[in-house]
Amino acid sequence: MSTEIDWTRLTGPQIRAVAARAADHPLGALAVLPVGSLEQHGPHLPVITDTRTAWEVAIRAARLAAPATPVLVLPGMWTGMSEHHLPFGGTITLNFAEFRGVISGVARSLRAIGFTRLLLVNGHGGNIDPLAVAARELAVEYGLPIVACTPWHVAAAAVAEILEKQKAPAHACEAETSVMLAMTPDTVQTDKLEEAVRQAPPAITGRAGYSRFWSFSERAPITGTIGDPRAGTAEKGERLLDAMAAALAEAMVDPVLWRAPDPVWSAGRGLGPTAGSALD
Repeated sequence: MSTEIDWTRLTGPQIRAVAARAADHPLGALAVLPVGSLEQHGPHLPVITDTRTAWEVAIRAARLAAPATPVLVLPGMWTGMSEHHLPFGGTITLNFAEFRGVISGVARSLRAIGFTRLLLVNGHGGNIDPLAVAARELAVEYGLPIVACTPWHVAAAAVAEILEKQKAPAHACEAETSVMLAMTPDTVQTDKLEEAVRQAPPAITGRAGYSRFWSFSERAPITGTIGDPRAGTAEKGERLLDAMAAALAEAMVDPVLWRAPDPVWSAGRGLGPTAGSALD
């Protein structure tokens, strides 16, 4: 009998029982929050692509880690920071204060009900920087190990070996089309793949080493697609999902990754030990 790891399929008492296992596990009870977006993905992929991918990878990874590790996967957070996609329609976005606020509420709730660590599994490029800042700040604020990652990046070497037309994910590309063909093929409009690669005028590439706001109407004019989705296949999608899940499952049991955060804001911390965590 498999261990249920989907938060939404359990009752309150069942979730409480998983949290209680923290006392018997060296790393404690882990909650996983997939974080995605609701944004345009060209003329061929659904707007839920990033959220659906993050959730799928999180579920597969948790199945690999359980039952040895007490772990549950929360419903995917479908709103991210996607203002750069607004010109194409179909996009709902938050600003940073709202984005951080939602994650803060989740982390505070988890702490209250007994979970001792939180993994944020990100599926959207625009969330990477905001998640990194939120995870660092909230970990110290709540005294809770909070780790953020983007599976496409943590499994970068495996992803590069699987893809044929590109070495890393872009947007609505070979990689994302492949995973959607593997997960929900009925949502992929394969008759729109040729349309998706028609770009004019040329995209603005920016300047290396400089950061500023760029709209996707500048990055991917006309179609909102970067990369070639025509190379996507369901077989590649399964391999990509499994590779990312394997990388996450390994990280879920890494004792160094899940060390307690140093309470840097506590009174007198500057007079305490400087080697390693003050909690060691």
